[in-house]
Amino acid sequence: MTDPWVALAADTDPGERSGVLRRAHEVFTSAGRLERPVRAVVGASWRRSARARVSPDEAPVVELGPDELGPYRAAHPLARAMPVIRELMGAYATDGEHLLAVCDAHGRLLWVEGHTAARRAAGAMNFVEGARWAESVAGTNAPGTAIAVDRPVQVFAAEHFLRPVQQWTCAAAPLHDPRTGRVLGAVDITGGDRLAHPHSLAFVQAVARAAESHLALLTPPAGPDADAVRLSALGRDEALLAARGRRLRLSRRHSEIMVALARRPEGLSGDELLVELYEDESVTPVTLRAELSRLRRLLGPDLLDSRPYRLAVPVDADFDTVTRRLGSGAVAAALDAYAGPLLPGSGAPAVVRLRRRIEEQLRAALIARGDPGLLADWAYSPWGEEDLPVWRALAAAVPANQRPALQARVRGLDAEQRG
Repeated sequence: MTDPWVALAADTDPGERSGVLRRAHEVFTSAGRLERPVRAVVGASWRRSARARVSPDEAPVVELGPDELGPYRAAHPLARAMPVIRELMGAYATDGEHLLAVCDAHGRLLWVEGHTAARRAAGAMNFVEGARWAESVAGTNAPGTAIAVDRPVQVFAAEHFLRPVQQWTCAAAPLHDPRTGRVLGAVDITGGDRLAHPHSLAFVQAVARAAESHLALLTPPAGPDADAVRLSALGRDEALLAARGRRLRLSRRHSEIMVALARRPEGLSGDELLVELYEDESVTPVTLRAELSRLRRLLGPDLLDSRPYRLAVPVDADFDTVTRRLGSGAVAAALDAYAGPLLPGSGAPAVVRLRRRIEEQLRAALIARGDPGLLADWAYSPWGEEDLPVWRALAAAVPANQRPALQARVRGLDAEQRG
């Protein structure tokens, strides 16, 4: 049975429904009122689009030029899934006069392939490689909305928030890292009214599952780092640990210990670890030893050494990925890897210092870069919604016709923070 939240009904009459939706779209964009025929997923997305000040008459901008696009997508994890995606979708897109597209987690189109005439027509609305179709800048659209809600979504005709896109129908499904579960991007099929059927969405979902399965089968090459522990601690209070085929959700204290040890591969003495982890100086070494004993039982005896306390194998930590990319000047790639503040609920001194340092370095790089798309990614995130310097930089970076709304936001934040 079709889920109306994400897909059109099988008996949809494209011509009739398109006209009804166009009228509903005009009512919403002029009066802010939702009409009854609008599906829940679309109505929620329209509201988010309006809050993000998306103009329904503008086209998305190209953020990644040819010089930056090539290296960025070659290094992107989804590059390894493209052979499977092309095999499953390539002929379907070309023969059906459709397009297949794959975007990253920020909605930037990395690959757009398919029928020549469809590519030419899509180019008129900037549905091209390098353009950013995140919902926060392009309004309701299948790849952008699928990333926003982390669910497969179909968008038909005037369900699109941007008027230049309303002659198209698209269906997209998010693509996840099979190791960490993090959203890597989305795969999309875009075309005309013939895609206005739940089968289109089911097809894209199947492609996404096949691509994720393919990524899961690609194991790292044998070598000194083959047994590395993988630690994901950004944007979550309880870290995820992947080690030797196991995925573990750590407690908050164990998460803090792993972060501290990952940052100091040479090891820490018990006294040093106490200082790194506990604000309260009354905590005794006995308490710490008990925590480390529980962590050793969880990890296994060969992953955690003592005297000094250290991890016995290399650690691939997501926060180290961000800092490495920043160090090489790859700001867009660093932001792509940043899933949020490091263990945001932690008060452990070592975690607090590292959290602040990563945030400050990334914010400074974004402001110095002055890219409106990257600044918007930060400003419209939960951790950036009150970040006054970033909002100021964003207001200065956007085209003149978008500045009034952003400047009003800057004034409001400034007043709140002064008060």
